Amino acid sequence: MAHDYLIIGAGPAGLQLASLLERDGRDYAVLERGSAPGAFFTRYPRHRTLISINKVHTGTSDPEKRMRMDWNSLLSDDPELLFTRYTGRYFPAADDLVRYLADFAAATGVRAHYDTEVVRISRDDDGFTVLARDGRTWRAARVVMATGVSQLHVPPIPGIGHVERYDTFDTDPESFTGQRVLVIGKGNSGFETADALVEHAAVIHLAGPHSVRLAWQTHYVGHLRAVNNNFLDTYQLKSENAVLDGTIERIEPRPGGGFRILFRYARTVESLRELEYDRIIACTGFRFDASVFDEGCRPALVIDDRFPEQTSAFESTTVPGLYFAGTVTQQRDFKKSTSGFIHGFRYGARALHRILSARHHGVPWPATDLAPSPEAIGDAIVARVNRSSALWQQFAVMGDVVTVSGGSARYEEEVPVAYLADGGLGPAEHRFVATLEYGPDHDTVDPFDISVPRVAENDAANAHDAGYLHPVVRYYRDGALTATHHLAENLENQWDLPAVHQQPLAVFVKECLAGG
Repeated sequence: MAHDYLIIGAGPAGLQLASLLERDGRDYAVLERGSAPGAFFTRYPRHRTLISINKVHTGTSDPEKRMRMDWNSLLSDDPELLFTRYTGRYFPAADDLVRYLADFAAATGVRAHYDTEVVRISRDDDGFTVLARDGRTWRAARVVMATGVSQLHVPPIPGIGHVERYDTFDTDPESFTGQRVLVIGKGNSGFETADALVEHAAVIHLAGPHSVRLAWQTHYVGHLRAVNNNFLDTYQLKSENAVLDGTIERIEPRPGGGFRILFRYARTVESLRELEYDRIIACTGFRFDASVFDEGCRPALVIDDRFPEQTSAFESTTVPGLYFAGTVTQQRDFKKSTSGFIHGFRYGARALHRILSARHHGVPWPATDLAPSPEAIGDAIVARVNRSSALWQQFAVMGDVVTVSGGSARYEEEVPVAYLADGGLGPAEHRFVATLEYGPDHDTVDPFDISVPRVAENDAANAHDAGYLHPVVRYYRDGALTATHHLAENLENQWDLPAVHQQPLAVFVKECLAGG
């Protein structure tokens, strides 16, 4: 069984890429160890409520703009194939996503082999060989890993092997009644777990080496979300619970049951503390499983070996022809943007499809012709930043590109800015790149602190100091960054005021093209 492409995993990313390959008539297959799409979400999150928002009522009828508030739908040509039709809950149930993914796979005709567990991937001069547990083998010129982060990340704490794990522990809160519980990890899975135990456990401590970071402040949706931070109230309002900043030096079983830990507080010179608990649960995040690769094609791993290292084209830096899609692509924007989540990596998967089409099928990046005048270029950029979901979700990661050559211009949407910087679209004398970005200190400023000076809304003169999400247009001449223009913040995220947004942008474009 030989194909141009083998996609490993039929989760959201695998289905997204496969549906695009199917639409274009490519030669591919999807291998999925589960019996249906989205197997990961049949188990996770353990308490069965997603933190990806599902805002059904948005106040706009524009389907592109509605996707800004729909964090679960995949991209398709069918306007009816949307997750928002499955539930009205703002934070939906994981089972609703499983149903949606199954319907998406069926509606788009994705060619998937289920109950097919890949156990080995090897590579020779002719491509990849993929072996399944049942003995079947596939050959492919290229492999795309869309398996997500399927293994629990276990930190190197002496004695960690004694504790319960987020991926396997009994989630019945009554089994924790009256007990002292330590949760290792201060991310969403840790707080989700602690919050579920509040009504039954006697004492709950959350511990980790770094302070809690709140998503509403950092704008990184993988930091602690408000829906999971009720536990902070129980700590600060003295309800026998606590959040501990520091490192666990050792975990030791106690005679007769329970555990003793040696704990070192952060930011103090206090000696090691001994703390005792009845139960300990490790909620320490997940990692990419690279165990299926032969040594000859094992991809380089980074960030504590949790993610495969990738080029700007989502390809392994060490294994040519091995690509990645989905949450593992957050290696490129780790804890900065949204590639770790469906509403971000659906656009990354579409970008990967376009990269593969250009590299292997002679299909250039989709483009539309544009009049090369400053007004036309400025108007096209303004129109897109006011409705694009890709630029909104993949802030600072994806941009729209206007290339001016001779007496013509072309507009290319949703290009990864790193791919562009690496020459992915080829050389150009004049090129404008439009992104949506936060200010450089946006993740450290308290947005509710009125004493902090801020740029006024629609303040064109000081737009370069804006902290909130706003459009940024960069001009490159012969590949070198020459000038940057910021469009002023706007409360409603509508950057189309003639005197504030459109006219200054047109002047900027005109000066760049004139060489001024």
